[in-house]
Amino acid sequence: MSIPLSQFFRWFARPLALVVAVLLIVVVATGFLGFRYWQERQAVTLAQERGRQVLETLDRLRTVIADVEAQRRGYLLTLDPSYLKAYGVSDESVRRDAQALQALVASDPLQNHRAGHLALTVAAKLREIDDIVKTAQTSSGPAALAMIRSLDEIRSQIDQMVDHERFLGVDQERRAEALEQRKAWLIAAAVVIVATLAGVALALARLEARRRRKATEENVRLQNDVAEREKKIRRLVDANIIGIIIWEVDGRILEANDAFLRMVGYDREDLASGRLHRAMLTPPEWHERDARTEAELRRSGTAQPFEKEYVRKDGSRVPVLIGGAMFEEGANQGVGFVLDLTQRKRAEEALRQSEERFRTLVHFSFDVYWETDAQHRFIHQEFAEDLADAPALGAEIGKTRWEVPCLEPDEEAWRKHRETLDAHLPFRDFELARPAPDGSKRFVSVSGLPVFDDTGRFVGYRGVGRHITERRLAEEALRAMQAELAHVNRVTTMGQLTASIAHEVNQPIAATVANAQAALRWLRAEPPHLDEVLDSLSRIVEDGKRAGNVIGGIRALINKVPPRKDRFDLNEAVLEMVALTRSEVLNHGILLQTELVPGLQKVDGDRTQLQQVILNLILNAIEAMGGIEEGTRELRINTEREAAGGVLVTVRDSGPGLDPADVERVFTAFYTTKPKGMGMGLAICRSMVEAHGGKMWASASEPRGAVFQFTLPLERDESIPAQHAQPNPAA
Repeated sequence: MSIPLSQFFRWFARPLALVVAVLLIVVVATGFLGFRYWQERQAVTLAQERGRQVLETLDRLRTVIADVEAQRRGYLLTLDPSYLKAYGVSDESVRRDAQALQALVASDPLQNHRAGHLALTVAAKLREIDDIVKTAQTSSGPAALAMIRSLDEIRSQIDQMVDHERFLGVDQERRAEALEQRKAWLIAAAVVIVATLAGVALALARLEARRRRKATEENVRLQNDVAEREKKIRRLVDANIIGIIIWEVDGRILEANDAFLRMVGYDREDLASGRLHRAMLTPPEWHERDARTEAELRRSGTAQPFEKEYVRKDGSRVPVLIGGAMFEEGANQGVGFVLDLTQRKRAEEALRQSEERFRTLVHFSFDVYWETDAQHRFIHQEFAEDLADAPALGAEIGKTRWEVPCLEPDEEAWRKHRETLDAHLPFRDFELARPAPDGSKRFVSVSGLPVFDDTGRFVGYRGVGRHITERRLAEEALRAMQAELAHVNRVTTMGQLTASIAHEVNQPIAATVANAQAALRWLRAEPPHLDEVLDSLSRIVEDGKRAGNVIGGIRALINKVPPRKDRFDLNEAVLEMVALTRSEVLNHGILLQTELVPGLQKVDGDRTQLQQVILNLILNAIEAMGGIEEGTRELRINTEREAAGGVLVTVRDSGPGLDPADVERVFTAFYTTKPKGMGMGLAICRSMVEAHGGKMWASASEPRGAVFQFTLPLERDESIPAQHAQPNPAA
């Protein structure tokens, strides 16, 4: 290919002939394009001139038609012969213009057809005018005038031809503009081509001289490249980024850089003495691998990188990655590149130990480690070795958590859990129950974190699970014990309210007796007052119901029943406890006020337990204010909505108040400030509130007294434990 290429360059060394030839081609092309432009320009000019003449002829014809119509109307209206003097001239003008119009539009088939039709129409109208004029003196002038049809049809045909010619005129103007633009582009293209050819000629003129100069410089550059390449190789060797050795195939090391010498612990003297040999540096178990590498080098001239070990001068070993190549095919020497893998091996060992520690942590802290994909299907599970009733390996892979057989929680809890997963949010202590082989329940607590890739795309969850069956059984035993203590506390409280209970029961009984006696009197009257008797009996029924409600409320507080979950009106529950303690409040001279927010949403929970909390707080306040001698004894009970969506209950008294050190201690079991107290009331109250997902605390009131408050959620989340903000103690 070098011969044709050289001929090509020699031909281009004569640029003058090429430029002249190209210029001739440009001139011929320009002349041809100019001639085409002149022809098209002439055609456009002739078309524009013809259109102008057509429009002038149509304007004259329209004017003459108007004159003929005016003369005809004037004569018919006045019968004055002077109107007919120019009639013949107008008639001749109409015919002459119609013939001229046909000649002008002969090249346009549509306009030619319209012109012919217009000429026929004009001849017919003129004949009609002649006939009317001849009979005008024998007939009535207005009647003759009415018989003559207007010349609107002629005008309409003239207007159509005018519109068509104007449309053609616009099209010819566009063609003229396009020709002018083409002319400008031709001129610009010619200038660009000439300038380009001039530049090409200049470039070609210099090409040969430059080629000869480059040929001379090429030899110098090749020599410099060889020297520079040797310098770069030496710089690479001396940079000591990796170990580089020059060796013979039999294993003798001829040259090595400092990086390799440091790697194996030898120095330059050892290298110069010839003591460095591949067999000496290689442990016995790697000799077979070196033999395969030597065979590969002799066969293909290169050896792919592989890992091995070298024995250092001090007897220790260093892991390396080595690869090499022969200098020339069939030669006996080559170069090897050696990378120290000590740091990488240490990192791998640290990672292995970290994974082992993690597995140990998971083994002793959790019962299962799991991973899911973006569709929440299990893709990996590891169970503790000592886990009883563990699923078969791989039995749950490819399934979602809700597709595995479960006994708890309910559908609503699963729905909320899936909403959390779909929102890619972390979750903690989601509890569920699975069936055990013996028919019992195995409770599991699951926690997980979302996982995202480097682009922020959600790829799944990773988390752990714990078997909490023993804890749940212990919690149930604790709840049973707390229920027993709460029952004892309620019974004890009822003993303190004996007088109040008797008063609350005696009132409806006394009212019933009074109403019954009144009914008897009304019956003995002559005649009996039956309406009054009915009123008395109705009041007896109401008093009986009131007594039954009081006794039913007391029985609900005293009876030992398991906790239950109902939706009830908290304000109504508060008012029932206020009514039950009314006598105690009055006996101690206490002003009790309630401020209950209207329209409060119903709460979920055990009505009896929450009424016990309110009752304990009221009795504690009454007892605390019983020892003060001065000041007003006030007790305020408030309910209000929380910003977080719950309800806040506040019991505030004007007693001696609380010591700041006792604000938290009062809720500790067996701690009491009363001489005869057990120290269990407030502890039981707090446990009941927390069991309902709420929080209870105490604080000092200003200027004196104590404030006890607790919160309750209006809607509880069964799948994820409720999180409550720290209440404001000053509330």
